[in-house]
Amino acid sequence: MKKTSLALLLLLSGYGATAQVAAPVRKGPARQPTTTAAAPATVDPSNAHSIDQLLEEYTAASRVPGTIALVLRDGKVVYRKAVGLDDVAAQTALRTDAIVRIASQTKAVTSVGLMLLYDEGKFQLDDPISKYLPAFKNPKVLATFNEKDSTYTTVPARSEITIRQLFTHTSGISYPVIGTREARAIYAKAGIPSGIGTPSGRLAEAMDALAKLPLMHQPGEQFTYGLSVDVLGRLIEVLSGQPLDAYLRTRLFEPLGMKDTWFYLPADKQPRLARLYTEDAAKNTVPMAPIGRMVPDYPKAKGTYFSGGAGLSSTIDDYALFLQMLLNKGTANGHRFLKPETVALMTQNQIGTVNQGDHKFGLGFSITQPSNLRVPGLSVGSFEWGGIFGTTYWVDPQEKLVGLIYTQKYPISTSRDLADKFKRAVYQSFVPDQKVPTTPPLPATSGSK
Repeated sequence: MKKTSLALLLLLSGYGATAQVAAPVRKGPARQPTTTAAAPATVDPSNAHSIDQLLEEYTAASRVPGTIALVLRDGKVVYRKAVGLDDVAAQTALRTDAIVRIASQTKAVTSVGLMLLYDEGKFQLDDPISKYLPAFKNPKVLATFNEKDSTYTTVPARSEITIRQLFTHTSGISYPVIGTREARAIYAKAGIPSGIGTPSGRLAEAMDALAKLPLMHQPGEQFTYGLSVDVLGRLIEVLSGQPLDAYLRTRLFEPLGMKDTWFYLPADKQPRLARLYTEDAAKNTVPMAPIGRMVPDYPKAKGTYFSGGAGLSSTIDDYALFLQMLLNKGTANGHRFLKPETVALMTQNQIGTVNQGDHKFGLGFSITQPSNLRVPGLSVGSFEWGGIFGTTYWVDPQEKLVGLIYTQKYPISTSRDLADKFKRAVYQSFVPDQKVPTTPPLPATSGSK
């Protein structure tokens, strides 16, 4: 097998998976997203087959082992299907209720969880994080770095790290393993966990250790994807007085009906955990083997480390409930979670002239701009993100549309364009008034976000 770096565990990627044959619909009642919207969905049954064809094409060619797709329009489920395989060796079909490792999709959940406390007046966005986590007082910024022994020098930061900068990944905090060259070495020497496949330890101790390490740049100066949202997870614990897992369960998961979303799966849910795949040197899809201390079945561990940036596993239905609540401007099941203006704040540009690739970034979400409308029909102001193992979502408020497509494979070099092609097929099928062109192929997109 091609040796795969642990870097694959946190990077967001363009997309991928493998498989064959369409999975049968599970018999019996299926819990689907419930919403308060009453308007009928705009459905063109004659075009919906284009999504089927796309998914079957990628699975039949083993570009992905299996994939699950879900689309909501006007609050109604208009497409929900699993195609391909969960267990390639046993030829077991992938099911729509499979539990998958959503990795960095955890960030949006943690961000919303913290904004519940914002609405309660527990903090302000431009408060210094050190007001609540004193270990982050007087941060230092990396000045010089010696590659031979990972020693470094620092200069004082010109300002404290703010909570807003943590939400937007402009704090200067990077990632172990997949971060900047300097951060990878410095964090490794300090034993900073990545958040995926690291079930032992406690978030409090890890974040205190992170606080002692240098920032990669001055706070607010650029977008650096990293452990910032793990710090926000620790802030939730301090402000709420609860462990992150307990807080999210009582404040979000239970009220929303997200019964299958966990940091570590209960025993009765573990059989539904989807298998995880990778690529060998010949780009064949093969089961992912353990990488160091990280084992693919880490969601089955009895873990104590709750990573706010990458630790959750969930189902596509559960996450759709979460996204539909945001599309509903903070309400679901007759319950208000966030104020409408808070949802608007989260889904607007919060990084000014700084860029996240060709996107802007809000409080937990990448924001579509006029300059990055690669998919015909996609609206400016749509917000999105995903996870390294092949999960992607987006919300288009203008079209009242939620779309998700999940696989469990990394790397995904054979299917990086699947997410954009899926988006195109969705708009062709369910927003026919857009008159989305069908002939020009989408350009391949570069890997990670």
